[in-house]
Amino acid sequence: MGFKLSSLLLLPTLAGASALAQTTQPPATPATTTPPVTHYEPGSVFDLSSIDNSANPCDDFYKFACGNFAANHPIPADQAAVDQFYLLYNVNNERLNSILTQYSKPSPTRTPNEQKIGDYYAACIDTSAIDKLGLKPVDPLLGEIDRVSLPGLTYLAGELQRDGVNAFFSFGEQQDFKDSSKQVATIDQGGLGLPERDYYTRQGDKDKKLRDEYVAHITKMLTLLGYTPELAGTEAKNILAFETRLAVAQMNVTDRRDPLKIYHPETMAEFNKLVGVPFTPFFEAVHSPQLDSLINGSPDYFPAMIAAIKSTPLDTLRAYLKYQLVTSYATVLPTSFDDENFHFYGTVLNGQPEKRARWKRCSSSVDGALGEALGQVYVSQYFAGDSKTKVLQMVQDLEASMSKDIDGLDWMSPETKVTAKAKLALVANKIGYPDKWRNYSSLTISPDDAFGNKLRASQFENDRVLAKIGKPVDKNEWDMTPPTVNAYYNPSMNDINFPAGILQPAFYDANSDDIAVNYGHMGAVIGHELTHGFDDQGSQFDGLGNLRDWWTPEDKAKFEKRTGCLVNEYGSFTAVDNVKVNGKLTLGENTADNGGAVIAFMSYLERARQMGLDTGAKVNGFTGPQRFWIAYAQNWCENERPESVRQQVQTDPHSPSHFRANGVVVNEPGFAEAFSCKKGSPMAPANNCRVW
Repeated sequence: MGFKLSSLLLLPTLAGASALAQTTQPPATPATTTPPVTHYEPGSVFDLSSIDNSANPCDDFYKFACGNFAANHPIPADQAAVDQFYLLYNVNNERLNSILTQYSKPSPTRTPNEQKIGDYYAACIDTSAIDKLGLKPVDPLLGEIDRVSLPGLTYLAGELQRDGVNAFFSFGEQQDFKDSSKQVATIDQGGLGLPERDYYTRQGDKDKKLRDEYVAHITKMLTLLGYTPELAGTEAKNILAFETRLAVAQMNVTDRRDPLKIYHPETMAEFNKLVGVPFTPFFEAVHSPQLDSLINGSPDYFPAMIAAIKSTPLDTLRAYLKYQLVTSYATVLPTSFDDENFHFYGTVLNGQPEKRARWKRCSSSVDGALGEALGQVYVSQYFAGDSKTKVLQMVQDLEASMSKDIDGLDWMSPETKVTAKAKLALVANKIGYPDKWRNYSSLTISPDDAFGNKLRASQFENDRVLAKIGKPVDKNEWDMTPPTVNAYYNPSMNDINFPAGILQPAFYDANSDDIAVNYGHMGAVIGHELTHGFDDQGSQFDGLGNLRDWWTPEDKAKFEKRTGCLVNEYGSFTAVDNVKVNGKLTLGENTADNGGAVIAFMSYLERARQMGLDTGAKVNGFTGPQRFWIAYAQNWCENERPESVRQQVQTDPHSPSHFRANGVVVNEPGFAEAFSCKKGSPMAPANNCRVW
């Protein structure tokens, strides 16, 4: 909740519990807790089978390192893509399912947390019970929507947002950008059913067709709620028109990367004057503490939103809220809702033919609702021993290399270098799992109430987050669950976070003595997150996490010239059909990829020197530096459906995987030297980009 600027390593939809929320699922036949048929093994940290030796690494390194990956890993019908993150996610999901299957059986020996995770899973997996209940669990909320008056919408919006329903706008909590010691309320644009604003405004044939399919989807969902087909079709078109009015008033995804554009402190008097309608009922319903002020992330949006609401028929607003409600809860409603929701958000938007197996989605759902209760069991089994200590050593190696890298920059003044290194020294390293586990004692979970469990879990999380407003910042808190296959940097915390879920093969092998491969894989991940502290977003925050310009004007101009080089480089890449990569949207991630690879390679060479290793010695036919770069590129081996690529390029700040490999190595002299690439070859161009 709130608009945090945490920078993720990869697409959120490919890792952890968020995958369940975006692609809905269950089978028509009753689900069981039968162990999965397919068994996934942890990937090899050095994947010889993906290497295409017929490709010249100096012409197309991604093809060389990953050329056989797609043939070896066809996309399952229940996925939009296959990559290294997906493969490890499946391994972790099996592990979670094993834990959850064990604790889903009633037992007097279960701890309170074991009871909660087990019963949440048991209720989720029982589609027969969900189908038998029909709409009974959601009827009270549907009734409230049917009875609501125009003045009553404010209170109802708060109630629905507390329940996890995307209604009109968003409200939450964040650290104050300019005073990171404060936790403040935030209010921001929201309320759309399509991925972001430009889906409503682009005029290409595919865009128009997608909007038609969205209307057809809403029509089907409303029909399932009891609307006649004619009325459902009319209201679906009205909902699209209403959401379009909301969309055109919103900032686009590129503008929202600028923290100054989404930071507008307002007193409550100023906000109330802006919106012109009483918001007190909303704050009461959403369980907000008393507010004197808040951060408005999109001031131009709210007057337009109020105008759109006032000029839209109340019946259409009711239909809009009903649609938002059932699409938010489709996974725990009868199968017909789940199937239709998946059809649009899974198949139409991502090209995914089939839903993921129910056990997979329920395992992810428990991770999303009770992540630290489940994570506590996960780390005890899969991240024990000295794993944390070993990863910390690698992190410290990378931080030392980044410090040396800053010292060696010829474009940065000594004055700015001092401040940059002071910020680096203050970066907090979070590895594996939190030091203190979250307390779920106030959350009630039942083995036969899937809808109620999801509802209460949403309310619990809403109340937990909003209760932080006005309280001291908890520096030990995590924004990801321990089993998540991902990593992130948070500029307001100035911390880097590596859940136990990603600290597994193929990204990291605690038992491997091939440091070239570990540093190419996990070292580059660590370097990526460290560099986020100094990308176009992170560089605007100081070491204490405050939005403050610590650059000299001359150095800032040089920095922007260098990042502009990356904008142009990546903006020239064609992702799918005629759709280019958005160099401005992806700038932060591209900067982190490039800088992370630089310092990871520096760290590998230094660690090899300290260990007295011969980097020229070949293993599996490759020298140490070659194995490093192959491992780096293999982080991004992927087989993805074109629909999924299209949505990623239009909404996500990460470049497609092919370019996360080649877009980096073309800028790295260490790569060209490792593979003896001649200057002027495709992977060693005469001109390249370098920020960090």
